Amino acid sequence: MTGHSSAKALGVAVAARVPVLLWGAPGTGKTSAIRAMASAMGLHCETVIASIREPSDFAGLPVIAGDAVPGASGGALPGVHLAPPRWAQRLAETGTGVLFLDELSTAPPAVQAALLRVVLERTVGDLALPDDVAVVAAANPPEQAADGWDLSAPLANRLCHLSWETTPASIADGLASGWDAPPVPSLPSDWEAGEVAARGLVAAFLRVRPALALAPPADADAAGRGWPSPRTWEMAARLLTAADASGAGEEVRSALILGAVGEAAGVEFLTWLADMDLPDPEKVLADPASFTLPERGDRAYAALASIAAAVATDPTADRWTAAWKVLGDCAETAPDVAATAAVVLAKCRPPDLPAGQMPPEIRLFLPLIRDAGLA
Repeated sequence: MTGHSSAKALGVAVAARVPVLLWGAPGTGKTSAIRAMASAMGLHCETVIASIREPSDFAGLPVIAGDAVPGASGGALPGVHLAPPRWAQRLAETGTGVLFLDELSTAPPAVQAALLRVVLERTVGDLALPDDVAVVAAANPPEQAADGWDLSAPLANRLCHLSWETTPASIADGLASGWDAPPVPSLPSDWEAGEVAARGLVAAFLRVRPALALAPPADADAAGRGWPSPRTWEMAARLLTAADASGAGEEVRSALILGAVGEAAGVEFLTWLADMDLPDPEKVLADPASFTLPERGDRAYAALASIAAAVATDPTADRWTAAWKVLGDCAETAPDVAATAAVVLAKCRPPDLPAGQMPPEIRLFLPLIRDAGLA
C-alpha cells in the first residue's frame, strides 16, 4: 500500500470511528501525521504514551467517595469509584476529539490489559468518553521499538492495523512544503444504514468459510496484528460500508479489510466478494418478478441480504411490499436463505402502512417473525 493510500485508509477509519493502529518504522512521520490530521479537522488531540503510564491511568485510580453504600451487616460503607486521569476528563469535556495512543508497542502487558476497555468501549475508569472521540494509535514493530513488546491478542483484536509507508518523493515534498494531513472524508448522514448489507455479505461469506469466523493465530507475532473473530468481522463490515460511502478506491478498501481480519482471511473475503456478481437490488425492487434466485447458496444469501438492506435504507411502503414478494417466491425453494432477510424486513416496517395492507407473503414467515418478537 502506498503512503497516499495508507493516509486515506486512516482517514476512513477515523471517520467511521473504528479504532486504528498505524505500524511503521521509527521516524516515518506517524505521530506528525496523526496530530496534523486532528488539527486539520479542528479536533482536540490528547497524546498518551502508554509505556510511561501505569495501568491505573487507563483502568482508573480507586478513590474513596463521600457517598456511603449499604454493607452486608446493614451498616454503611464508604463508596469507591475509579477516577479517570485528566487527559480523559479533557476529552469528555470537549465532547469530541482524538485519543492518540503513541508508541503502543512499548506498553508492557499490564498496561495493554488496562487499555482493552479504553480502545473498545472508550471507557476510562468510571468515565465513558463521548462516541465522537476517535481512537488512533501508532507503533513501531517490536524489534524496532525501545523495550518493545508484542501486542496481546485481545488488544490487537480491537484495532484495524494499517501499514504506514513513505516514499522518497513524499519525504522530499514534505520537507519542501510541509507535511500533508491525512484526509478524513465527510460521510453522508445516513451512511451507517449500509452496514446491514455489508454484514449480510460477511455472513454469506462465513457460511461458505465457517473456519474463518474465529481463527486466532498460534504464534505471538501474528496474534499481535489483525486476525478474524466475530468482533473484527463486524469491524470489517463497518469499514467496508464507510469506504464505499466515501468513494475510497479498491486499494484503500482492501487495506481496511486486511487490517481488520488479517491478510489470509481478508484476501479470501475480497476474492469471494469480487466473484459475487449480485443483481442490483434497486432493479429487483422496481420489478420483483425479474428476480431469479442464484443457485449457489452463498450468492442467494448475499442477494436477498442486499435487497433487504436496500429497503432498510429507504423503507417506503412500495419498496417494502416489493421485497416481500421476492421473499415469497423464495420461501418454498430456499426457506433458510430467505429467513434472515425476512427478519430484516420485519424490523423496518413502514410506520404509515395500515395493518390491513400487509403483503400476503408475510404469512409464510409468521412463526419466524413471532419468535423474533417482531409480530
